[in-house]
Amino acid sequence: MDRERVLELIDTHSGGDVSRIVTSGIEPLPGKNVLEKARYLEKEGDGLRRLLLSEPYGDPAMSVNLIVEPSHPEAVAGYIIMEAMGYPLYSGSNTICTATALLQSGMIPATEGLQEIILESPAGLSRNTARIVDGRVESITTRGEPAFVAERGLAVEVPHYGRVGFDLVWSGAYFALIRAADHGFELTADEQFALTAFGDSFVRAARPGLRREHPSLGDVGPLPFVHFMGRVRTLGAGRFESPSATYVHPGVICRSPTGTGTSARLALMAALGDVAPGDTLETISPRGNRFLGTALVEGVVGDFPALHTTVTGRARFLAHSRITIDLDDPLVDASDLEYLLSP
Repeated sequence: MDRERVLELIDTHSGGDVSRIVTSGIEPLPGKNVLEKARYLEKEGDGLRRLLLSEPYGDPAMSVNLIVEPSHPEAVAGYIIMEAMGYPLYSGSNTICTATALLQSGMIPATEGLQEIILESPAGLSRNTARIVDGRVESITTRGEPAFVAERGLAVEVPHYGRVGFDLVWSGAYFALIRAADHGFELTADEQFALTAFGDSFVRAARPGLRREHPSLGDVGPLPFVHFMGRVRTLGAGRFESPSATYVHPGVICRSPTGTGTSARLALMAALGDVAPGDTLETISPRGNRFLGTALVEGVVGDFPALHTTVTGRARFLAHSRITIDLDDPLVDASDLEYLLSP
């Protein structure tokens, strides 16, 4: 029994993307803020991510969010995001899931009506508004990192696909934004395998030499995401919707249209003069799930004009569980995991 450890998890999903919230069982991480804790975990304790996103414990299409102590006095909790691609600094769907799990589990007291909840992500503060009806979290509107267009009009030769044009946009991570129709995609459910294959080939071709630096966060790693943009439909004055699909490298098409993908799309539309503050864009994933993005005010990140946005979605509970980790199990890589787990 002294070789067994226990983690407490809350499994949720937002728009079909599953987030596993680790609420206990991990020793405190070093670092003066959540960003430093995340970078320590990435360097010294990546076994946790690999364990919970791999068989027999999980699946690469999931995400993991580890609850940690915040450093900022306004934040009620910190969270580190882990995905198949690594450690994104911010994520809309993961923030929606984490805020919902904290409120609906009672870890943070919930108040009927509209409730503000401030969390600390590795990218900084995430300001969220929860709408609570009869004790249930009906929606979360999250405002995270300002998005900005880093480079326009890029192109790369992709084996078997030819020349692919894209724009590079930051919204918590770097996204390559690609116009789906240029490559014959309508972003329907039956195209998901083809989109995955295209995304994998594109990322492998585009990564060498592509920007990795953020003006204030430093080196944020190689390109992790591709956001396929469908045709925009006008619903009314300042109201738009569009099919969308986000590819996470390696090998995952998100079930939701993704919050950061929606913010990146709004930033590009603003740079092109297609949206103004107050306008909304509803993104629709290949599985028909929707997020609502709203353009707020313009800003600046380093030397880049930026756009503040919010994304609104809903998370639902799937499970509240305790899992046992046998450190002698050959399927458990205990080398950079054992010291993280509370005895």
